[in-house]
Amino acid sequence: MDWDRAYANGDFIEGAADYPPKWAAAAATFRDALGDRARLDLPYGPGARNRLDLFLPDGAPRGLLVFIHGGYWLGFGRESWSHLAAGPLAHGWTVAMPSYTLAPEARIAQMTREVGQAITTAADMVAGPIHVAGHSAGGHLTARMACANAPLPPAVAARIVRAVPVSPLADLGPIARTRMNESLALDAAEIAAESPAYLARRAHTETLVWVGGQERPSFLWQARLLSEEWACPWHVEPGQHHFNVIEPLADADSPLTQAVAG
Repeated sequence: MDWDRAYANGDFIEGAADYPPKWAAAAATFRDALGDRARLDLPYGPGARNRLDLFLPDGAPRGLLVFIHGGYWLGFGRESWSHLAAGPLAHGWTVAMPSYTLAPEARIAQMTREVGQAITTAADMVAGPIHVAGHSAGGHLTARMACANAPLPPAVAARIVRAVPVSPLADLGPIARTRMNESLALDAAEIAAESPAYLARRAHTETLVWVGGQERPSFLWQARLLSEEWACPWHVEPGQHHFNVIEPLADADSPLTQAVAG
């Protein structure tokens, strides 16, 4: 088994290199257009990347929706994904997008704790129920926030009523077999502690696993594994690959936005 090939998304997506600049440009345009309804660079912890952006709906919020970015725990930040708040905002949700410390500076367990801190900070700013969604590595971190042992105060955990991990990495064992592990430094103990598929889901957090039908077989396997272990539904979106599966969040009427925002 060539584990690097199994998890090499961009190698199998036409025009893969064009996606990151397109995302960054769309995100910057969205922030500029939102004006004072975009509250940027809010600290939630002491680290340089312990910052979140908060996007406010037009009117009283229904609650808080937290979006966690991906990048294999090695790249990207919240700044590339601001435009994905558009769909949930149209449904009345306040949207928080945190960055977190990346590898090799941080282990995945630290990233889990930081995301828990970010959600706790945002929850102090916004009343009501909390939904969490994230993509790829952010899908992993979304699933961790739905775990019974997530690093969250009980009062905050009680408010998380829905989680939608998109293209999640639910079993970290295969990732430890890729060259990425030179930076991630996953070991057996952390694989066991940070693989959502092998942890208990918080009973009251409704979870829907979402994945693109044209993703690498490894990602389809990861998504199905999480749905089976957690006895929760999974949805395969036809024709979507790893880079465009998340883009419908910018559309208020898309099935993904409906799933995330409710």
